Amino acid sequence: MATKSNSASTGHAFAVIETGGKQYQVGKGDILKIEKLSLPAEAGAKDGDAKITFEEVLLVDDGKTTTVGTPHVSGAKVTASVVGTGRHKKVLVVRYLAKSRYYKKNGHRQPFTEVKIESVG
Repeated sequence: MATKSNSASTGHAFAVIETGGKQYQVGKGDILKIEKLSLPAEAGAKDGDAKITFEEVLLVDDGKTTTVGTPHVSGAKVTASVVGTGRHKKVLVVRYLAKSRYYKKNGHRQPFTEVKIESVG
């Protein structure tokens, strides 16, 4: 889902954020597909205009020191801009009972918001 910059091994700043019930390791310039976010109306009509601030930061590493939160790092923020929204590939769900003529087939496409990380800190 995320384009990995491998920030941990190159000495660049990275953080671990929590959003949509999942945790993501992010660095500046990374593009993520996260659970769909409801964007505020004043953020702008276009996706690229909206800015998001993630304040639930679990870990921050600036290349020299690592700060681990309990559970969150106080004062740490990760800012991102919205690249776009969309839906993932279809997942088929089939229910079948043998010998009883029961067959149901449903599809599901999970919506997502694609964001680009602007700053970590």
